[in-house]
Amino acid sequence: MYYSNGNYEAFARPQKPEGVDRKSAYLVGAGLASLAAACFLVRDGQMKGEHIHILEEMDIAGGACDGINDAQKGFIIRGGREMENHFECLWDLFRSIPSIETEGVSVLDEYYWLNKKDPNYSLMRATVNCGEDAHTDGKFTLTDKASMEIIKLFMTREKDLYDKKIEDVFTEEFFESNFWLYWRTMFAFEEWHSALEVKRYIQRFIHHIGGLPDFSTLKFTKYNQYESLILPMIKYLESNGVHFQYNTTVTNVRFEITEDKKIAKQIVCIKDGKEETIDLVEDDLVFVTNGSCTENSTLGDDNNAPTLNTDEGGCWKLWRNISAQDPSFGRPDKFCTNTNATNWESATITTLDNRIPPYIEKVCKRNPFSGKVVTGGIITVKDSSWLMSYTLNRQPHFKSQPDNQLVVWVYGLFTNVDGDFIKKPMRECTGYEITQEWLYHLGVPVDQIPDMAKNSTHCVPCMMPYVTAFFMPRTSGDRPKVVPEKSVNFAFIGQFADTVRDTVFTTEYSVRTAMESVYTLLDIDRGVPEVFGSCYDVRVLLDSTAKMMDGKKLTDIKLPLEISAKLEPVMKEISGTIVEELLQRYNLI
Repeated sequence: MYYSNGNYEAFARPQKPEGVDRKSAYLVGAGLASLAAACFLVRDGQMKGEHIHILEEMDIAGGACDGINDAQKGFIIRGGREMENHFECLWDLFRSIPSIETEGVSVLDEYYWLNKKDPNYSLMRATVNCGEDAHTDGKFTLTDKASMEIIKLFMTREKDLYDKKIEDVFTEEFFESNFWLYWRTMFAFEEWHSALEVKRYIQRFIHHIGGLPDFSTLKFTKYNQYESLILPMIKYLESNGVHFQYNTTVTNVRFEITEDKKIAKQIVCIKDGKEETIDLVEDDLVFVTNGSCTENSTLGDDNNAPTLNTDEGGCWKLWRNISAQDPSFGRPDKFCTNTNATNWESATITTLDNRIPPYIEKVCKRNPFSGKVVTGGIITVKDSSWLMSYTLNRQPHFKSQPDNQLVVWVYGLFTNVDGDFIKKPMRECTGYEITQEWLYHLGVPVDQIPDMAKNSTHCVPCMMPYVTAFFMPRTSGDRPKVVPEKSVNFAFIGQFADTVRDTVFTTEYSVRTAMESVYTLLDIDRGVPEVFGSCYDVRVLLDSTAKMMDGKKLTDIKLPLEISAKLEPVMKEISGTIVEELLQRYNLI
């Protein structure tokens, strides 16, 4: 497997890998990574669909990319997916997946057309005082000291950030900035999460710094991620004969490990309450999704709070059983043993009549029933004790959604502190109580909140104990490599597999690990698109620097005297050169 960029590789079709017709594939889990791996096996590996078997413990595919209209509970979205134009592996995949909405076009086609016609951007990034504009006004409010801390992190080697927390590399001036408000609420970072992951995010998305305050960097699907992304993949795989086996819990993969090679020899699973084994030979490929951010998720309802389930989940048990066999298979306990540091809670609120939509329209400054962009990303309640954020994507968000209803996604980063209207921690609140807290911050008069929450909405809260487990501070080897050294026939895929430069908590990461695993194990002679190299583009670096400085010039920065003394002759030296032109173009001088 090798990395590539450019049209030459992007448009090429690989030859059929040698010996693929005698191979089979078993994929543990039916989340985005597994589905993507199966698609790459079919499209680029040219493996027969009937040789591909997907083993899923639930009765539905999609993993964390869900979107369900439950007959008893109603509409449920545990989380949403923010995407951008440089998810190279994701779009490489979806250019080949037929749309289930429009005949003759791909999922990428319809997505591209939609976001060209209806581009995303926010008109209200944050509120205070019950729905008033917080007037972040597109500013980052970084002090010179905080800016230098970001630059220092950007330049730090990864190995020097092993096991370090965000609070280890930033000071209070950074945490008081709008930059941190945008950042932590958009990506769900906490001060105790991995400094290494923040560095990767800054480098990975440096080309989007200017769009961070208003989300003009982002693109969204027409409907929820399950109907817009997962269902087309399922249809594509089923049409190619791929076998889905649901209600099957894989508890272990047993390996034969010698000095020269590591071979997956047996899959152990429970089907219909009975343990079964699948014996493997070297031509049988195994793809394991190790770990899950939505494992042990629990749902509440209008009258009941969800429970915080910290029992050993199936995916963590599987990874533990696998990792016990060889050190190169990772260290799951690094990620799944501190739920106080990895949990937060979301809620799906459905409006049932015309009482609440006017308040939504007042805040987001758009008609939520227009069928176009509504909030344009999350609106963060800056003065919320829970640090609540909420969003309305294009409506309807579900194909089955009634025309007069809106589906709102709400989440709180701090689940263990009392609310501002409901004096209880979010994790102890029913859907009815969470809705009241949201309505309070939306600006609904307090005397109308209880009745409106009871009779004009329906709410399904969701507690996720491991939702940011992949952000926990880590060191080399905590995550297994996509294809461990000396592996003959198996790979790890998904958010807890390790690949270079890319960032977890993205659809791209799942698809990238899937693509790398398939291309490696089948020796597919085509390049995997490398992570977009914006952090190596001087134009992007200058532009993002200018944006983060909120209009200040380089000469406005208070630098130590010895550095200022060295800067003056440098400025004279570049006068009249292309370097001066670049600095002027990006408003740095």
